[in-house]
Amino acid sequence: MNPLYWMIGIVTLGLLLYLVLALIKPEWFG
Repeated sequence: MNPLYWMIGIVTLGLLLYLVLALIKPEWFG
């Protein structure tokens, strides 16, 4: 499997997690 796909997957999951946390805990982000 291409390592590039792993990087894209990790970045995508990170962004999704960031958005979910921003919706749940907006005070964490100022």
